[in-house]
Amino acid sequence: MTDQGHHEEWRAEQRYVGGLYARLDAERARARRAYRAALRGDGESPMDRDVRIRALASQVRRLEVADSGLCFGRLDTESGERHYVGRIGILDEDDDYAPLLLDWRAPAARPFYTATAAHPEELRRRRRFRTHGRRLVDFSDEHFGDLREDAGGDEALLAAVNAPRGAGMRDIVATIQAEQDEIIRLEHPGVTVIEGGPGTGKTVVALHRVAYLLYTQRERIARHGVLVVGPNPAFLDHIGRVLPALGETDVVVATPGDLVPGLSVTAEDTPAAARAKGSLAILDVLAGAVADRQQLPDEPLDIELQDLTVRIDAATAQWAREEARASGRPHNEAREVFREIVVYVLTERAIGRIGRGWLTRDDRTAWEQMRAELIDELAEHEGFAAAIDALWPVLTPRDVLATLYTSPERLRAAGADPALLRAVGDAWTVSDVPLLDELVDLLGRDPAAARAQERRVTAEERAEAEYAAGVMEILTLDGEELDEDLGVRVTDLTHAGVLAERFEETDTRDLAERAAADRDWTYRHVVVDEAQELSAMDWRVLMRRCPGHGFTVVGDLAQRRSPAGATSWGEVLDRYVPGRWVYRSLTVNYRTPAEVMAVAAGVLAAFAPGVAPPESVRASGVVPWSRRVAADELPAAIAAFVADEEGRPGTSVVIGPPDVPGATAPSATKGLEFDAVLVVEPERILADGPRGAAELYVALTRATQRLGVLHREPLPAVLQGLTEVGVAVASR
Repeated sequence: MTDQGHHEEWRAEQRYVGGLYARLDAERARARRAYRAALRGDGESPMDRDVRIRALASQVRRLEVADSGLCFGRLDTESGERHYVGRIGILDEDDDYAPLLLDWRAPAARPFYTATAAHPEELRRRRRFRTHGRRLVDFSDEHFGDLREDAGGDEALLAAVNAPRGAGMRDIVATIQAEQDEIIRLEHPGVTVIEGGPGTGKTVVALHRVAYLLYTQRERIARHGVLVVGPNPAFLDHIGRVLPALGETDVVVATPGDLVPGLSVTAEDTPAAARAKGSLAILDVLAGAVADRQQLPDEPLDIELQDLTVRIDAATAQWAREEARASGRPHNEAREVFREIVVYVLTERAIGRIGRGWLTRDDRTAWEQMRAELIDELAEHEGFAAAIDALWPVLTPRDVLATLYTSPERLRAAGADPALLRAVGDAWTVSDVPLLDELVDLLGRDPAAARAQERRVTAEERAEAEYAAGVMEILTLDGEELDEDLGVRVTDLTHAGVLAERFEETDTRDLAERAAADRDWTYRHVVVDEAQELSAMDWRVLMRRCPGHGFTVVGDLAQRRSPAGATSWGEVLDRYVPGRWVYRSLTVNYRTPAEVMAVAAGVLAAFAPGVAPPESVRASGVVPWSRRVAADELPAAIAAFVADEEGRPGTSVVIGPPDVPGATAPSATKGLEFDAVLVVEPERILADGPRGAAELYVALTRATQRLGVLHREPLPAVLQGLTEVGVAVASR
């Protein structure tokens, strides 16, 4: 195509893209008007209005985020059809809803990602757009049919991977590759495991897979939402814009430490404690810790009633405890059984003593009347309540664990590892979260508290109804004033219940907010990133959150650092979903340049010799460097790196041991990417054994352009391939 022809094509494509934006703007304006109308109310019930408001809010958000990269390509078929592909679908209402823009997830759009010269999938040409805002900058074409691919076919991909990094992970919707697309569109109802080394795009592929599932199975998935679990808050911020940019907002993002609402994780376990807490053997410890709180009295407990004193002895408590445990109910709910048995024994004994000589069981009416009186007296007796509390207390998960951790005696009684002992019981760690979650089910709810709550709700409802009835009696406003002042019509006020319903507070939180705050919420799909770090107990939490076991699991076993993490996917998944999980791997590294990967490969070979590093698709042209410094030179060398990078586009980070000022720990950078990385004192990172080697591998592979290393001790053998330089900014 001549330059003139290319320019004319560009102008035509710009007009088409401009037309798409005009339709997007019109649709967005309609959605906003409908949303505002729904907020005002139109005679619907509060529940129906709430559903409508949320649906319209979701539609508005979807249209808002479509502005960036609305259309990124075109497909020309052998039959002469032309299809534009973009972030969302746009239909022509004036032409029988013909597609003006295909949603990238639509089946007809798939060849945009999968067609090759050898398998053109009935395409004649694939055109990729490069845009800036709403402006079409340029385009490149690939022509099919002659068993060769135009060199321009890789331009969009290479431009994307070479561009400076921003604050968050970018969606790859315009540059998805064939091996990634196959995983994104995989029709598998169970668990899909995506494994890949650094830079293979496994995380963003998983997120696009969720967007695809929400597109194809929206009715099944959207009402319950999607949970995305990542390793740390920085990572969640990093990926936070990907799904919203794809128009999907009913997503909860959380770290493993966030899975118990309201819990604050403030401490870190020793490796021994983390290993013990992550093992399924801890289930017996938790059961033992709960059982240890179900006591027998050392001496009989006297309960002084009005007419006599009764005693709760060890035999009575033993029988009650056996019956309560045999009921199969959680601890707090089984307390009712324990109490009933104790009440039965005490009332039987009391009746026998009070009625000696004049009352027998044959006089059933008198016997039961006396029992009822004694039961009422015990129900109000503070001493009896205290005795039940001492023998079978109402427990909370936090109380059980905090008490267990600070008591060597309770740890021994529960059969726990002594490594769990700590000075501050409620200094919660990430490894405590699955244990607290498990205890929620082991303990159950307090029935007495639940009944009290129900009584309060009933009283509030009765008060609201009485208030509404009173308003109806004194209300004298005419119909126009009612509409204006209260948002109701006179015809709506057919009975007091309608008015009460109008004043009722509704939950206006969106799905993600409600789900994140509800421990019992269940999701239709869960994405687990850095899944190799999760313990067996972590997996129990996630399986409870998703009873349908629809998971996309992302990880790299070679990067495992957790002592309780997975050593194989089968070890984890065969326990929960035998025969219902599939494995896919990504082998191409789109992020890490070949120069950096060559350095990291030496570390990988040292601690995981059987694992092949992913193959980088590009070279940056910048040689990684190292510099040995004295202790007093280290701060200045770090400052020089930071100052140098401040003058460059993109992002940078200093990674090193926690006590190095200005450095970020390797574990906190998992899943993140930076244009430039400075690794400080790798010899100290490696000193942490196999976990240290994995962390150094993570640190090195965060770089997308430039890598430098500062070391005080001799350079570790696994890094001898680095070029030693004299100044810290020699990467220029």
